[in-house]
Amino acid sequence: MDPSNSKAAGRNTLGRAFSLEDAESLDTLNEKRRATLAEIDSAKFSWWHVRICLVAGVGFFTDAQVYDIFAINIASVMLGYVYGHGQKLSPNQDLGVKVATPVGTVIGQLVFGWLADVYGRKRIYGYELMLMIVASFGQALAGQAHGVNIIGVLVVWRFVMGVGIGGDYPLSSVIPAEFSSTRIRGRMMIAVGANQGWGQLGITHKVEAAALVSFIITTAYKSTLLADNPRVLPHVDYMWRLLIGLGCIPGAVALYFRLTIPETPRFTMDVERNVRQAARDVDRILAEGTYKNDPDAVIERVRAPKASRKDFARFFSKRENWVPLAGMCYSWFAIDVAFYGLGLNTSIILQAIGFGSPSVDVKGTAAVYETLKNISVGNMILAVAGLIPGAWTAFLVVDSWGRKPIQLLGFVMLTILYVIMGFAFEKLTDTSQGRKVFVFLYCLTNFFSNFGPNSTVSVFPGESFPTRYRSTAFGMAAASGKLGAVVSQVGFGKLVNIGGENAFVPHLLEIFAFFMLTGALATLVLREGKNLTL
Repeated sequence: MDPSNSKAAGRNTLGRAFSLEDAESLDTLNEKRRATLAEIDSAKFSWWHVRICLVAGVGFFTDAQVYDIFAINIASVMLGYVYGHGQKLSPNQDLGVKVATPVGTVIGQLVFGWLADVYGRKRIYGYELMLMIVASFGQALAGQAHGVNIIGVLVVWRFVMGVGIGGDYPLSSVIPAEFSSTRIRGRMMIAVGANQGWGQLGITHKVEAAALVSFIITTAYKSTLLADNPRVLPHVDYMWRLLIGLGCIPGAVALYFRLTIPETPRFTMDVERNVRQAARDVDRILAEGTYKNDPDAVIERVRAPKASRKDFARFFSKRENWVPLAGMCYSWFAIDVAFYGLGLNTSIILQAIGFGSPSVDVKGTAAVYETLKNISVGNMILAVAGLIPGAWTAFLVVDSWGRKPIQLLGFVMLTILYVIMGFAFEKLTDTSQGRKVFVFLYCLTNFFSNFGPNSTVSVFPGESFPTRYRSTAFGMAAASGKLGAVVSQVGFGKLVNIGGENAFVPHLLEIFAFFMLTGALATLVLREGKNLTL
């Protein structure tokens, strides 16, 4: 036999042996992957799940959606007393301070969402919180000088904080989703968002916490504030700095835990394609509630689709993928237009329930104190009356009812409520009895915002796409929502006083009704994720 033919035959035999060995190894890894995913999907609720919710939720507590938004609303009043002409910020100054954060948030959501899919959740998680902490301190320490205007400095710092807040959205929602079992995934994701709640009490706790903090600060400074020169009000300068600066304390406490959180098993399996490492991580987490990274562990990769621009374009060019994403983006945009826009009516509601501006008989520093106290107490009442019950009702039923029915119900009820409030506005606000009805309807809108789309829009994108694009898609949907917030604060903020002070409010409520109706239509194209594996 020709020696060369003999060598070739040997190489072919050896190649077939290696191919069979590779195939058997690949089959084993694929089987291991399926078993590991089944283990995650069926895991019992444990302290590990609580820890993930707490660590992820702290960022939402610090973020602008609730604590920061309420804090800056009252802080802008305080800033006006100290730095404004006539003790009030100009409309453009007030708008700049308030809108800088959501503009930065849009950028942070898109950039960090993409980075988390490219480099991993663990490698990125924590940096967004550092941005929020540094920016909060920067605001609290901002100063005024001949060459620097404090309002301009605050706008810059609030933009930086917005970028950090934006990064927190996809990371703090996708991480709990990828660690949770199918039967509790909705509750875990809403519980994280509900820390916009311990800053509103669950998507409401954050207003509650911010209102409570501002009330404590105002009460603590009562005696010194009343003794201040009413033309200078130096102690109000201390108050707004404390209100803004205290918001970063929970983030500073949680930073260590974020930096040491393990990579999610789904990312390790589906993107890094290291199935055995993911299996070891899951076994250790479920058995011991701990995590240990072994840098010397042998890496055995399984074949899986890899993220790339070409693959991204191919994936989202399919109707079954881009249509749900478009529905998620618009749903989030629609609810944020109304949710942020509804804040334009807060002064009317507070006046109706007796927590508006003090009577004309109260003057000087006493009027300043009463104004700040009334804003704090009034917002706590409004939060307890609608936002908090709505958020926790959604938490209780999201994994039994499903996400889609809750979001659809919320949008439909909000459409009806805004139609009534808009078209009957004059009649409802003309009399004392009518104002009470208006306040009740206002509280119902808060309830159905949180027992509805304000809770569920952050669940859909976290469970509807493959791991390699999950965070990117979430960032795109969330950025659409914050774009709605910018439109609401900039556009509607300019419209509200057309024809006189608050004269355009009824028409704004009618516009909100249109957005709620179209949000309901967008919900129809979404896929229900209840009890489905990721």
